[in-house]
Amino acid sequence: MCGIAGQFNLSGEAVDRDLIRRMSEFLVHRGPDGDGIHIDGMIGLAHRRLAIIDLSEEGCQPMTTEDGTLWLVFNGEIYNHRELMEELISCGHRFRSRTDTEVILHAYEEWGRDCLARFNGMWAFALWDSQRKELFCARDRLGIKPFYYALAGNSFLFASEIKALRVHPEIGRRPDDEMVAAFLAWGLADHTDRTMFEGVLQLLPAHYMVIRKGGIAEHAAFWEVTFNPALESRPDSDECLASQFLSLLEDAVDLHLRSDVPVGTCLSGGLDSSTLTVLINRALHRGSPEMEPPRQDTFSACFEDEQFDESTYVDIVVESSGVRSHRVYPATDTIWADIEHLLYINDEPFAALTLYSQYCVMREAQREVKVVLDGQGADELLAGYIAYQFCHIRGLSRKFRILQAARESFGLLRHHRDFLRYGLTQSFARKSRRSHLCLEKPLFPRYHGTLGEALETDLMRANLPYLLHWEDRTSMAFSLEARVPYLDYRIVEFLASLPADQKIRNGVTKFILRKAIRGLVPDAIRCRMDKKGFATPEEVWMQGDMSEKVLEILSSETFRNRPYWSADAIEKSYRDFLVGKATYSSEIWRMVCCELWLRRFIDPVAS
Repeated sequence: MCGIAGQFNLSGEAVDRDLIRRMSEFLVHRGPDGDGIHIDGMIGLAHRRLAIIDLSEEGCQPMTTEDGTLWLVFNGEIYNHRELMEELISCGHRFRSRTDTEVILHAYEEWGRDCLARFNGMWAFALWDSQRKELFCARDRLGIKPFYYALAGNSFLFASEIKALRVHPEIGRRPDDEMVAAFLAWGLADHTDRTMFEGVLQLLPAHYMVIRKGGIAEHAAFWEVTFNPALESRPDSDECLASQFLSLLEDAVDLHLRSDVPVGTCLSGGLDSSTLTVLINRALHRGSPEMEPPRQDTFSACFEDEQFDESTYVDIVVESSGVRSHRVYPATDTIWADIEHLLYINDEPFAALTLYSQYCVMREAQREVKVVLDGQGADELLAGYIAYQFCHIRGLSRKFRILQAARESFGLLRHHRDFLRYGLTQSFARKSRRSHLCLEKPLFPRYHGTLGEALETDLMRANLPYLLHWEDRTSMAFSLEARVPYLDYRIVEFLASLPADQKIRNGVTKFILRKAIRGLVPDAIRCRMDKKGFATPEEVWMQGDMSEKVLEILSSETFRNRPYWSADAIEKSYRDFLVGKATYSSEIWRMVCCELWLRRFIDPVAS
């Protein structure tokens, strides 16, 4: 994992070397192990290296081919690079390193743009073809790695993070009010190619671009996923499907463990991360049959408040697997200073303080390892959120499967009664606070369709892209590579092909996963129905230790003069919450965070 940046002067004139150097400097946290710049007339490429595969100097970037016609800057990992290298060698290609970066160059030489379909991994790269005089840019299927770009003057500029683009005096100077409104009202971000900075765009997941003199010549998708609309499996298919899933997941874990540096695991105590921890242990033992296997390091967030603490479940995994456990205890003593850093790293406001737990876990992990595996994506693929249950019941009802819809409804009440009560209360609180916003609030149909439609929306637009944004920034803030095995594209395609009852059955979420890991993961975790996943006691903090600072922000002149909200109504609503007259909802934090973001990124350039 690394940081990349570059400039393509569309008029054919020479690029600005100093601009490219300064863009690179803003990405040093993404790659402290080395840096490089390649400039050739109208093209300039910059790279910051975090060495993970082949730690030698042969892995330095920008990297070129033997004849110097192709130049590449690449951020990410191609997990099947060994297999692709063997195939390319059989086609006559010669390699001077063991890096996946060089595999991309030779794959492009051999297959052109079709090389993207052969990659299994996470990537964002820009490849300069000096013969065609074109820049080929691509982003992985799920958007695990970021790629931002902007057009300014006669230049196309790109970077791994927005802050590097904002080095240019014409880029990211104003907020995109429509994106800010979507964030404030619905907590949405990364759901389109637009960002909260006007004129700064992102290459969408599973897309590529070709830039030539004059501008963007091609912009298209190279992959898509469609969820099976069927509701039921064959009665005898459960065991077979669970076995296939486990086999795919174990192979994905094996691939994601490929590294020349130490690898650890984020362990929340929930179903997804606990499963990864157990499968990683199995993989380590398979890889060391005749010697003591390396001991796995896990990293967890714990709390003194039992309502949010998952130490009990972390303990179960640690005791059953023998992993080495590292724990952090996020608290409010340094939270405001950390939030300042989080905003800088994230580039855009973030929707909930859940991000702070992840930030603290990554900060702890970088002291021990250079790579972590995490469980992102499982909820969107396996219908882990309770709201998906309503989509499933709706789909059954529309097909007149009344008895099945009734069974699912009873299962929902049986397993998730407390969450339903909480969700109903939150719905009213959020609707009330959205009325305090002054901008038009764009609607976003997230849970209005069938289960398959909702999962597809969350996977590619509404939820996962934002979570992956967090994952990338919180890990790279500490020069740490985060990997997400559940998002191996083979797993995505397999789970998308399954009927709805393999995800939800009788109110039980993630049905196929629970069946696949029976006997591997302790039942106390395998049969859990509650969900936290590095949660933070946001409501408790906002009513307690953080309240003084929050009131200061809400009553400030800058907050009161913003066009986005009714400051008096928001301050009154928050004060009512402090004295127990109103329910908390995350809209309050979003407004506070948005105000801090405006102060940090927008106000200084507007003054």
